Amino acid sequence: MDIELLSLITEEGRRVPNEILDPWVTDVDTGQLADLYQDMVVIRRIDAEATALQRQGELALWPPLLGQEAAQIGSGRALRADDFVFSSYREHGVAYCRGVGLDDLVRVWRGNTFSGWNPFAVNMAVPQVIIGAQTLHATGYALGIQHDGADAAAIAYFGDGATSQGDVNEAMVFAASFQAPVIFFCQNNHWAISEPVGLQAHAPLAGRAAGFGIPALRVDGNDVLAVLAATRIALDRARAGGGPSYIEAVTYRMGPHTTADDPTRYRDANELEDWAAKDPIDRVAALLESEGMLTPELQAEVAAAADAAAQGLRAGCLGLHDPVPMDVFTHVYAAPHSELDRQRASYEGYLASFEAVGSEGNS
Repeated sequence: MDIELLSLITEEGRRVPNEILDPWVTDVDTGQLADLYQDMVVIRRIDAEATALQRQGELALWPPLLGQEAAQIGSGRALRADDFVFSSYREHGVAYCRGVGLDDLVRVWRGNTFSGWNPFAVNMAVPQVIIGAQTLHATGYALGIQHDGADAAAIAYFGDGATSQGDVNEAMVFAASFQAPVIFFCQNNHWAISEPVGLQAHAPLAGRAAGFGIPALRVDGNDVLAVLAATRIALDRARAGGGPSYIEAVTYRMGPHTTADDPTRYRDANELEDWAAKDPIDRVAALLESEGMLTPELQAEVAAAADAAAQGLRAGCLGLHDPVPMDVFTHVYAAPHSELDRQRASYEGYLASFEAVGSEGNS
């Protein structure tokens, strides 16, 4: 199946026309493009700092987003405050767009909490580690939006590997059946841990949406402007009652699957080099430079913002307080629960028994 890969900024940083995408980014001037550039630089710096924190033993694990900045910033900045995001575990850039605190980005990866933030404070659910499960959550939430008669939308982020999961396909069946205002946003980063996308998909992933009766767009996921336009198209359809949409953002995972992974064991170095030439930040920088916008002042401002974010992330991470044992019972249920109360009392007694033994030994 031949599906056009849509783009607005070439790998060399040239702005090219596209009749499908152009009408949706007419408001994006060079100043706003510079803002998108800064967003991408900042989240790359945050990602690098979190990776360093993990290597230094301050985080148990970290799933890097290196190379996927345009896919996340382009889509994240298209959303309204009342839209709701359901992500996997790699969408730190989307979380940044939603206003998630820097310390909250790493809280769960440090092992200090079951989750990272209050979902309803930023309209973004906490990261979902179970592959593809968030698509069902997004569809259910979208049905709630539809029931309420609102014009907000839900968006579910997932990777290429998740498209083979039953949850994703079931979510698309429900979304299509009830014309739910939900966007299925696939970041095709070419690797499902060590499995290449070509092994599970012999045609573009965007083509799978047609089988569910869902319209799809396939965009250059390293082109922040194209991703912004595609997401706006899908959001407009959802708000107008047109039902679900599917976006395949073709990008590349430049780093490991997580910091526990060694991609050199399964990935050809030449492939990594080829994709490095398509870097999402470099191409926007080249476009800004051609427009006379990439001034020393702008570069200094962007670098300062990135450094400040990294410093804030590190300080926030190191400042997190370790949970106490009884915190395991906090926020398990929204309302009082007798069985949980019984377990809490039993565990309190268990911990107290150690204190009693210690007191006897000291007497």
